[in-house]
Amino acid sequence: MSHFTTIAIEIKNGDLLEKSLQELGYPVKRNTLVRGYLGNSTHAEYVIPMPNAYDIGFRKLGDRYELIADMWGVATNVEELLGAITQQYATNKVLQSAAQQGFAVEQQEILEDGTIRIVIGRWS
Repeated sequence: MSHFTTIAIEIKNGDLLEKSLQELGYPVKRNTLVRGYLGNSTHAEYVIPMPNAYDIGFRKLGDRYELIADMWGVATNVEELLGAITQQYATNKVLQSAAQQGFAVEQQEILEDGTIRIVIGRWS
């Protein structure tokens, strides 16, 4: 019996997802198996290998990604993990969009409450 749980997330760009995971310090493997209870596994495009053999994966479903993991064995707070990933992904998305539109980052800082503040500008 599989214990895998999936959680829909609002992430569409796999390259930015991978970059965000790496910036948060997670090693990322591409196109491999997510390990779970009693050797069960499932495939995902991006996988964070965990030392206890219960991995966290991200797989494409339609135009978005979903998190897939055996929550019984994942030794981390998934809600906090998703919050950090979503914040880093949003930051990278803003920076990418700004660069594509010719804007430059003038200032970027993390405030005391964890909010990321980005000031962008463009000279005409």
